[in-house]
Amino acid sequence: MEIAHPNHRQQEILDALRRAGGSLRVQKLASELQVSEETVRRNLKRLADSGQVEKMHGGARLAQDSGEDDFQQRLRISPEAKQTIARYVAGQVPDGSSLFLDVGSTTSYIADALRDHSNLLVVTNSVSVAFKLATRNANQVYMAGGALRAHDGGAFGAEAMTFANNFKTDLAVLSTAGITARDGFMLFDLEEANFSRAILRNAKRRWVAADSSKFGRTAPITLCDPSLIDRLITDAAPPADLAQATQRWGTEIQVAAT
Repeated sequence: MEIAHPNHRQQEILDALRRAGGSLRVQKLASELQVSEETVRRNLKRLADSGQVEKMHGGARLAQDSGEDDFQQRLRISPEAKQTIARYVAGQVPDGSSLFLDVGSTTSYIADALRDHSNLLVVTNSVSVAFKLATRNANQVYMAGGALRAHDGGAFGAEAMTFANNFKTDLAVLSTAGITARDGFMLFDLEEANFSRAILRNAKRRWVAADSSKFGRTAPITLCDPSLIDRLITDAAPPADLAQATQRWGTEIQVAAT
């Protein structure tokens, strides 16, 4: 079942709850977001109805399976948009290419879309990506070593960083937790950001694949100088401020057709 996609206000509430460690009172949420308490309560009810938060007396907390760090849930959010993006990306990758795919949910869909490609050299720190593309059509798949994170099957840490520096790829396709005109591309996890930065240094072309729910969404860690990203592939045109920002950055926007 597809999880109901949060609107902009509801996403702001979810982000505020994550920054606060998982729970906040209605009054604090209203103050932080500069909206009325009634607006907060109305949106919390919708988030509770969709299972993303649990209401408490005077406040709310993230549901146990809610949040950026639950990979299976992320796969179930906006699957059609992510599949549309994935098909577009796969159509831009010729057989025989070398590419890096990160641990994001959208890149997992991209791995699905690449299953009929051949002779790819794929570098990844994602178990999901490696499983989908290894032993198929003469592909070579290189998986980062080290301990795998339980919540997303990603390999991070010193061993993974050393691994990343072994490769120079034609393309890096990265995911993001949020994109704003002010701060660019953002993530929730510092290890993930550091690993992605290492990959960006060693790729000829650098793309971010992100559905339109990420527009205007914030996260605590910037991925990189946004001017390093050559192309943003998404499913809908961004708002005016973000479109203007990408022009300043020199980042091309490609809207994938359904």
